[in-house]
Amino acid sequence: MALSPEQRAARLALAREVAREAGALALGYFERLATLAVEFKQGGQDVVSIADREVEVLIRARIAAAFPDDGVLGEEDGLAEGSSGVLWVVDPIDGTSPFLNGLSHWCVSIAVAVDGEAEIGVIYAPVSNEFFSAAKDMGAFLNDAPIEVAPSRSIEDGLLGFGSNHRIPPADVGRFVTALLDAGGMFYRNGSGALMLAYVACGRLVGYYEQHINSWDCLAGLCLIREAGGWHNDFLAGEGMLRGNRIAGGAPQMKAGLIALLERVGASTETIA
Repeated sequence: MALSPEQRAARLALAREVAREAGALALGYFERLATLAVEFKQGGQDVVSIADREVEVLIRARIAAAFPDDGVLGEEDGLAEGSSGVLWVVDPIDGTSPFLNGLSHWCVSIAVAVDGEAEIGVIYAPVSNEFFSAAKDMGAFLNDAPIEVAPSRSIEDGLLGFGSNHRIPPADVGRFVTALLDAGGMFYRNGSGALMLAYVACGRLVGYYEQHINSWDCLAGLCLIREAGGWHNDFLAGEGMLRGNRIAGGAPQMKAGLIALLERVGASTETIA
């Protein structure tokens, strides 16, 4: 199925409204970090706080009230299947580690997917009050001003957003970073995949790469990049929605450079080339 323009507009309006509500709630917790209970989910840096859980509860409740037949996939509470064929993919606070350490690089990320494509993407960074939104065939925007990917910069003269986590072998991370630096490039990492993808969409970063990322961290950002004139790999290939996948995307002119880097470190370019 595909959403009609009216159905897409209605869900975009809700996504924008809910992202701001969720961002305000998260910001309230951010301003009183000392009171938050924190849990380690899987060791390493994989943490969750009461803020993550309560923000996702808010988002799910608002979606259920407006579109009760839509499904929801969230980082904290998993998949609630719907009957409409529409799936909301939600990260209540992407960048929990920066959030819990008092850093500003975190955001609320909401995507709406239909038939294996993110048709809507909204990312809100409350601390900086930057609001990114996009919808299929409607363009991408930052605080309601149109945005586009970097028009001319490449791997060699732009910043490449780079994601890493404890699911990725440290040696793989090291090889890729070394190859990037050897090629004259430079990486940027702030702890929020969603926010870095938004930076790609508005031209601050030339592209983004991560060996494995979850769908709630990236679907909204992929919609933004596509609508801002960029490209991305087939992230949802296989079981990407539920199990995550590799991600690559950015301005069109940097694709060849990224493929060359992956070949240099012996990584597969399947779904990218």
